[in-house]
Amino acid sequence: MKLIDLSREIHHKMARLPNHPMVIIAPFSTHEEKRVADGYEFSSAVMSLNMGDHSGTHVDAPVHFDERPGAKGIDEMPLENFFTEAVCLDLSHKPLKSDISIADLQAAESAAGIEIRPRDTVLLHMDFYRRTHGTEAFITDFPGLTKESATWLGNKGITMFGVEAVSPGRPGRTNFEVHHVCRDMGFTHMEGLVNLDQLVGKGRFRFIGFPLKIRGGSGSPIRAVAWLE
Repeated sequence: MKLIDLSREIHHKMARLPNHPMVIIAPFSTHEEKRVADGYEFSSAVMSLNMGDHSGTHVDAPVHFDERPGAKGIDEMPLENFFTEAVCLDLSHKPLKSDISIADLQAAESAAGIEIRPRDTVLLHMDFYRRTHGTEAFITDFPGLTKESATWLGNKGITMFGVEAVSPGRPGRTNFEVHHVCRDMGFTHMEGLVNLDQLVGKGRFRFIGFPLKIRGGSGSPIRAVAWLE
């Protein structure tokens, strides 16, 4: 068994979309503070975390873009959705700021020698993290799905797909259309993945990425992991 960590490190003031809360991490108590209980001296370290439910590597819940009554929060989503069969498609040749078309997905599926099956998690390697991490382009210059290509994935009956970028579609209308495809077709997506290059050419594997049980959460950070036999 081999586990590949697909999760970004969560750190103070990490890159995020400007319409989401800033990640603030600070010491709450440190080992410099000595305490005494029943005559026994000790110290303990605790960190304070302030962040949105779409921080770092995370998954969207239906309620994020679905205003209808009954739309599920992250705490209501089945755990089975986050422990699935998975495949990775290589789209690393796509230029920054480009659209991922249906033809791109079909060609990547064929090149991988796999078939996307119902209930799969589909990871899309665009080599975006390596090309832009630590620059302003990380928030704006990603390739992305379109309404049509997201619908093509949805018609495969997948559970969810995942990207390295902060959004599944390019900034603006396209991104919101992709979110609404997920809403209307009953699947979701992850953002902020890393290390997808290590999954290219690996065929089928298991994906694990359980969310926090946030009551009514519109999403949740996850520890995304690929499990290769």
